[in-house]
Amino acid sequence: MSVIILNYNVRHFLELCLKSVEAALVNIDSEIIVIDNHSSDDSCDMVKTMFPKVKLIENKDNYGFSKGNNIGVKEAKGDYLCILNPDTVVAENTFEYLLKFADQQSNLGILGCRLIDGQGRFLPESKRNVPRPIVAIKKILGFPKSYYVSNLEEKDCGSSPVFVGAFMILKRSIYNQVEGFDEDYFMYGEDIDISYKVLKEGYNNTYNGGATIIHYKGESTLKDQIYANRFYGAMQIFYDKHFKSNMVFDTLVWLGIKLGPIVLKAPETIQAYPKHYVLIAAEPNTSIENGIKQDLICRTHFDSYEDDTEYILDNNHLSFKSIIEILSNTPKNCTATFKILPKNSNFIIGSNSSKSRGAIIQLNNN
Repeated sequence: MSVIILNYNVRHFLELCLKSVEAALVNIDSEIIVIDNHSSDDSCDMVKTMFPKVKLIENKDNYGFSKGNNIGVKEAKGDYLCILNPDTVVAENTFEYLLKFADQQSNLGILGCRLIDGQGRFLPESKRNVPRPIVAIKKILGFPKSYYVSNLEEKDCGSSPVFVGAFMILKRSIYNQVEGFDEDYFMYGEDIDISYKVLKEGYNNTYNGGATIIHYKGESTLKDQIYANRFYGAMQIFYDKHFKSNMVFDTLVWLGIKLGPIVLKAPETIQAYPKHYVLIAAEPNTSIENGIKQDLICRTHFDSYEDDTEYILDNNHLSFKSIIEILSNTPKNCTATFKILPKNSNFIIGSNSSKSRGAIIQLNNN
């Protein structure tokens, strides 16, 4: 198996991601390939220093999502590929579980799984329908139900035509058969395009909600005018390639480009500070208390969800699987928030919203 991770300026999220991926590949014949799209942070130095077994490709420019991933896949040797975003966290059993499932399918195309955000909320783009013109028009007009596969529960298994590029597993032979990601897309739309191409080749794209991963979202991109142009521009490319010209849709695309920043921009909200901070760890950690500048309660086990409380989950003590389970089981109206202390790292990291950048708190070395 080859895990392909395209990175751009998210050094801390990439470190957390790689630690989770390495833990998930212990018993699998595998490789990890990181393609860096000319980051200005120290992502590449971090990979070289902390993950010497990872194959690092340093692009001399930001080639976008499609071309960046295609460059990585050309170097891949695994029968299966996992296209993975750097702002994700997988469980120790994610790949073993999904590869076993994949091997049991007779005509599998792309395999996806259940995605949650940094606070455990299910992300509906985990399973999507093909955005045919009428579906896209409804979504643009504020009726997104038909855009997602709503007849399939989030923890079930079943057919799902389209998956998000943050996580998808498919055979390298199928990826090559459909000629990979279409490089006409710079960012956005390429995951819809490859999903649709695989479907047209007669394969079954399948969702398995028995596996859950964290996708923080909003880390590599922000909702602004550039986002709107690329998103709606990508939809225009998709329709030009796969559907007949539709004047109504073309008009809505044009309106979307103009109004997108207003409609899509995450609202400015005042984030209330938690009243309590709880560290789930084997022992107290003064570096964290100094970092958050608040009193810190230390517990060895997670046993309750308390409102207005920020839980810091120590990966030196908790497995990635247990961390994902804690987030995934958060009660619907609970106001608790979560951060992760990656194993052997000097920062805590997390995101309270899937629409904005996450928070990184640097800690002093012990």
